[in-house]
Amino acid sequence: MRAILDVVSPAATLVEALEPLRSDPTRAAVLLDIDGTLAPIVRHAADAHVPEATRALLIEISNRYRVVGCVSGRRAATARQIVAIGTIAYIGNHGGELLRPRAIRPEVDPEVAVWTARVREFAARVFTSEHQRVRVRSEDKDAIAAFHWRGAPDEDAAAAAVEKIAQLATDEGFAVHWGRKVLEVRPPVALDKGLGIAALLRGSPVTAALYVGDDSTDLDAFRGLRALVESGELQSAVCAAVSSDEAPPELAQEADLTVDGTGGVRELLEALL
Repeated sequence: MRAILDVVSPAATLVEALEPLRSDPTRAAVLLDIDGTLAPIVRHAADAHVPEATRALLIEISNRYRVVGCVSGRRAATARQIVAIGTIAYIGNHGGELLRPRAIRPEVDPEVAVWTARVREFAARVFTSEHQRVRVRSEDKDAIAAFHWRGAPDEDAAAAAVEKIAQLATDEGFAVHWGRKVLEVRPPVALDKGLGIAALLRGSPVTAALYVGDDSTDLDAFRGLRALVESGELQSAVCAAVSSDEAPPELAQEADLTVDGTGGVRELLEALL
């Protein structure tokens, strides 16, 4: 299946697309990105929140489906604070952290953890008064340092300033990743949402999984789920893209279906029920 749904998806069409999960929720996983998927994109990342109507649907889904999880570029604990549901799983830092339902502390990839001090030292050293002047905002995510410029008075100037950070990071051996008006400086180790999802589902009785996302990092989740199907660990996977003006074109191209914004995500969650 590689059908792209209309901007407003008929409920019957969504129900049909989600049948691999709906047919046996006790063996299905529902996995979703947060920013731009469950929560609308906002100028300042700290202001993000999941609308109560969406949260209520997610709670109902968590009571019916075997595995429900949120997969985020944020720290897992921060993701849990935003969604405010303690009984589901959270994959944070693009797969570097796994916070299981009701757990107090996340499981952190050891290869990622050893880089935390170096990433923090780098971020403190390169973030200057010039970046503050053009309203670039830094974010400490333990082993990942993020630099945001959404909403800066002159976004082009802010982006140019962040480009210099990216070059320094590359020169010093870090990995860099560009998102929606954000640069992330990461450890040079395998780190992506697909790997985090594989860790969450490992050993579970899940045979079908859904992933919903809106950005380039979500392509890793799509590919990770399909790799699990190819290896026989899953029988089926459904990959849903959330459309927006900033969504990368590759996302819709690789998706099985597309929904329109966070409102379309709510329609999808309703169809799961």
